[in-house]
Amino acid sequence: MYSCIPQHLFLHFHFASSPNVKAFNSSARDIRIHAASTNANYIPAAPIFLPEGPWNQIPGGVTAAEGFKAAGIYGGLRAKGEKPDLALVTCDVDAVSAGSFTTNVVAAAPVLYCQRTLDISNTTAVALRVCIVTLLQLNIPCLIAYQFTSFPTFQARAVLTNAGQANAATGKEGYQDVIECVESLAKLLEIKPEEILVESTGVIGQRIKKGALLNSLPTLVNSLSSSVEGADSAAVAITTTDLVSKSVAIESLVGGTKIRVGGMAKGSGMIHPNMATMLGVITTDARVSNAVWRKMVQVAVSRSFNQITVDGDTSTNDTVIALASGLSGLGCISSLDSDEAIQLQACLDAVMQGLAKSIAWDGEGATCLIEVSVTGANSEADAAKVARSVASSSLAAIYGRDPNWGRIAAAAGYSGVSFHQDLLRVELGDILLMEGGEPQLFDRHAASSYLRKAGETHDTVRIQISVGNGPGRGQAWGCDLSYDYVKINAEYTT
Repeated sequence: MYSCIPQHLFLHFHFASSPNVKAFNSSARDIRIHAASTNANYIPAAPIFLPEGPWNQIPGGVTAAEGFKAAGIYGGLRAKGEKPDLALVTCDVDAVSAGSFTTNVVAAAPVLYCQRTLDISNTTAVALRVCIVTLLQLNIPCLIAYQFTSFPTFQARAVLTNAGQANAATGKEGYQDVIECVESLAKLLEIKPEEILVESTGVIGQRIKKGALLNSLPTLVNSLSSSVEGADSAAVAITTTDLVSKSVAIESLVGGTKIRVGGMAKGSGMIHPNMATMLGVITTDARVSNAVWRKMVQVAVSRSFNQITVDGDTSTNDTVIALASGLSGLGCISSLDSDEAIQLQACLDAVMQGLAKSIAWDGEGATCLIEVSVTGANSEADAAKVARSVASSSLAAIYGRDPNWGRIAAAAGYSGVSFHQDLLRVELGDILLMEGGEPQLFDRHAASSYLRKAGETHDTVRIQISVGNGPGRGQAWGCDLSYDYVKINAEYTT
């Protein structure tokens, strides 16, 4: 366990309110990178659309950062085939942890388990802080304040993920299944059960095939590796209807120290903003305090996974777990407004956005990625809201290769964000469709051809919108909704 509390905090116990994270706006132009995969016999790797920034893409996914290992094996949980269906990511040390979860009230058992585990740890830390501060204010000796090198934070050592069964809407029995799986894995890893977090994906209403999972755990643990192959196998194991696996890692300087951020995610259907509908594990070797890390993860999720949509369906299992090992040698980031925090936030945003766009690109039955960029709003939140609205509205129109600017304008207008329509500007690619709130003459054949070519090559359709002169910028991503989407989902459980 590493200390991440400034010394002055122990001597004076002065708690200041956390300032807002400074926004990082990278270039709107993306670099398209096709990641290599060692699991091509199952599914290929997704293209990764990283935003430009002061980082380099590197191999390794969740194992790129110092201290992390991963594995993915077939454990007999899938109904069909022998594609890996069990994944494990571990950290050699206690990792500061944060999570983001579905807003669906019918939350799956693993979601409830992770939420309760993270909430309990945070409540304990807050209670201890209050206790120590109160004792010191009363001039009561408090040796504990000098014995602790840091206040308690939630520090995880492992994330276990299964595909095949969502373990959602399974009642008390489904929750007990999670407990038993965690306890068995804890014994094999020789760690505490509360240091393990769990994710599940698959058919709703089905409990985990617990027997198969428990029998596979020894092999899974013995397969752990810090190699690229370990990361790739884990990224494949968490997929369901995904046609590609999603894995990425970057390396960058933060405070002059080289750090790495990596991640993997799954998602193809039931994708809609509300933490999106997907699973993800993010890792870094940056050293960061618990409170700052939780806020960073929240901000990055709001700029990435909460900004994608495929079909307007919010799932029961959405989970993103983010772990920070602190092994890079970077000094502890304990203030949100420090230069180091801003740099790490940018790296975290980039990795999550890269994964989020890969999910939208891989939408069930999709033929292209839709990227909506909004400028001129009063705030980042307003711009993001307009972008989400347009991305959600454009699903069917884009598949029809119809340059329907009216639908785009209408979706911006009903987003719930107030703006003057005479300032509205809409572009499709480099074709101006609307300016000053009025339609423009444009080549409809060229616009339709732009959409058609994007669909033929599974490329990106870019929609640029300006709603005023404000500083707010935001993006959202979706895909076209094709006939194949209906076919895929009609056959999902059969």
